Amino acid sequence: MIFWEIAKRNTKIHLLRSFLAMLGIVIGVVAISTMGILGNSMVLAVTDSLHTVGDSVIVTPHTGGTSRGFGGGGGGLTSLKITDQQLQQIKRASAPNVAIPVLQTSDRMKFGVGQNEIVAPIYGINPDDVPDLLKLTDGGYSRAGSGALIGSQFAKDNNLKVGSRISIGTDGDKGTLRVTGIIEERGMAFDVSTDSAIVVTKDWFDSTYNRDDYDKVVVKVKNLDDLPIITAAIEKQLNKRDKVVDVMDTRKTMATIFQAFGQITTFVSAIGGISMIVAGVSILNIMMMSVTERIKEIGIMRSIGAQRREVMSMFIYEALILGIVGSAIGGVLSLLGGYAVSSLMLQTTKYLLVPSSLVSIVYGVSFGIIVALVCGFYPAWRAANLSPIDALRHE
Repeated sequence: MIFWEIAKRNTKIHLLRSFLAMLGIVIGVVAISTMGILGNSMVLAVTDSLHTVGDSVIVTPHTGGTSRGFGGGGGGLTSLKITDQQLQQIKRASAPNVAIPVLQTSDRMKFGVGQNEIVAPIYGINPDDVPDLLKLTDGGYSRAGSGALIGSQFAKDNNLKVGSRISIGTDGDKGTLRVTGIIEERGMAFDVSTDSAIVVTKDWFDSTYNRDDYDKVVVKVKNLDDLPIITAAIEKQLNKRDKVVDVMDTRKTMATIFQAFGQITTFVSAIGGISMIVAGVSILNIMMMSVTERIKEIGIMRSIGAQRREVMSMFIYEALILGIVGSAIGGVLSLLGGYAVSSLMLQTTKYLLVPSSLVSIVYGVSFGIIVALVCGFYPAWRAANLSPIDALRHE
């Protein structure tokens, strides 16, 4: 088509000007696509980290305000622990799902001769409940009081394996535990963060730290649709008069987190969109200059029979060339930008080429082409509506 060839010729003639216009489109596409990739990668990273806790209801002691205490009577601060009586109420409210009581503390520990002491979290869980909560990559579950499970990161950081010995307390005054299993990596967790911790039996924890209550209760729900029902049942059972416990539906909490990430992604992408609008204004100015410079050429074309729509299409093609080339270059550079920000901020690029991340590039490229066309429409319309006689007289 002759008008397409004319549009390509005019783009090449004013190569520097065309390059500067395309540069704005490139920057806009890279900004939008890179921010989209980063936002999606963050959501996927959090999803992978939290996938093991999206089926839980977590009950913890309420730490705010005052309460009459469990069972009424008297005054004072709410207990910061969950009692056996409260545990039984939670189990009744959540039946037939498994309610797992968890004890938690931190202590000094040492590995082998000459090693420095470190401080790490310790969880106490009934051995019968552990398989419902934790999966192992090596070894077996602890049954004896002297056995312990360790997190994958804990094992890596301290060069431990199944059979290793861990001395608990200052100079091992609380005894020695033998590692019986390595816990599968869980990432971020609302219930128990075991990656850099150890898990002991409830009996060992009770006897060592003289505890007969719990820090939290984790209810593993089989049917995810029952999460809000169980949450409401526990609230009704324990918080009749005063707020005694806090009950968290992890799926609802995850949804809130993902919504927040979505809003952040939309915001940063909108910032990238501003640079695209600036690029559109640049194309508008360049196209207006092109129309002004070629008024006499337009007059000649009209006088020899060119239709208004044909003149208009010539300038639309010119804007389309700028948009397509600039957006294509921006799309390719977006992969590099996404790789860079993912490596820098997330320390991983495994989410870069997943479809939900690549869609951000499609959006950015499409937006770049649309902006170029929209901003090229008015100059094209103006060129098409010039009077042929006035255009021929133009100097």
